[in-house]
Amino acid sequence: MWQQYLGEFVGTAMLILLGNGVVANVNLKSTYAHGGGWIVITFGWAMAVFIGVFISAKLSGGHLNPAVTIAFAAMGKFNWALVPGYIIAQITGAMAGALLVWITFYKHYTLPNDAPVIKATFCTEPAIRNYFWNLVTELVGSFVLLFSVFEMQNPAQSLGTLDALPVALVVLSIGLSLGGITGYAINPARDLGPRIMHAILPMNGKGTSDWAYCWIPIVGPIMGALLAVLVFQLIT
Repeated sequence: MWQQYLGEFVGTAMLILLGNGVVANVNLKSTYAHGGGWIVITFGWAMAVFIGVFISAKLSGGHLNPAVTIAFAAMGKFNWALVPGYIIAQITGAMAGALLVWITFYKHYTLPNDAPVIKATFCTEPAIRNYFWNLVTELVGSFVLLFSVFEMQNPAQSLGTLDALPVALVVLSIGLSLGGITGYAINPARDLGPRIMHAILPMNGKGTSDWAYCWIPIVGPIMGALLAVLVFQLIT
């Protein structure tokens, strides 16, 4: 059992290191990638998903996302008894990944950066703040992710050891098509773990961690995942 939890911890840490890493690379001052833009960020996040899932799949199934874990349990494809441990491993793994981003880009965090730029390298916030519609956006993006993952579970659709690749392509598509509204957390651990680290780590001018918004990237993905379960069961 501990190997499964370790797989989720390491996979999620790698996901955040590379995912938030590309955001830091593009947005923090004086990196060679500064100003690289949304295409670089979405592609970098997709590759982060691919690598995180690929390296953890054999140990834990490569969930890396509490919404995925809860959805598979609701589908009857995962043991509910393992859900709390998976979620703890995912959140702590995300915290570790965020810490690694801070260490890697430490000198760039010491330069003057606007507070929203610093926060964006840890967690999400909406382009236009409206909690209801922000929730809807996260729900829709997570529905797309989980519904696609369920289809990939069909042996006729499977790529075997390369199943991480189509998941990454789905995340790339979500980021390109829907991501500019809320930053497409679509994963409670991806947002909560780094948000905690943003609050803890010393950074000049980092501003607040925006705890008033933090429930959106937690509730929205879980709602979207459960809706995907319902719809998938209705049509199959």
